[in-house]
Amino acid sequence: MPEFWSALGNTIWWAFSFLVLISYLMVLFSVIGDLFRDRELSGGAKAVWIFCLIFFTFISLLVYLIVRGKGMNERAIAQVQQNKQAADSYIRSVAGSPADEIASAKALLDAGTITADEFASLKAKALA
Repeated sequence: MPEFWSALGNTIWWAFSFLVLISYLMVLFSVIGDLFRDRELSGGAKAVWIFCLIFFTFISLLVYLIVRGKGMNERAIAQVQQNKQAADSYIRSVAGSPADEIASAKALLDAGTITADEFASLKAKALA
């Protein structure tokens, strides 16, 4: 029976260690991503931060989060807004307007490709 508790304790310790490692890597990659996203920070300062993150890992992460944490959040929000605007403008450019859809349906009607009923349904769908 003591072997069971020893194995259970080792498994719990391994799972906890794995959780800490994954959490550390997520924070590390977030900080590195923020470093390269920041346009106000000079290249030399970025190099110093990367050097510190490699050789003084936990202390550097804590200092970075304390000193630059608020700006990190603001840069992330700005990046999300920029990505949303880019996606919205792309969708608008690809989607076309209802007038374009009606004009193309009218051209198909004039060419005899579709019937008047099909044109009416396409027009209703474009206006909806």
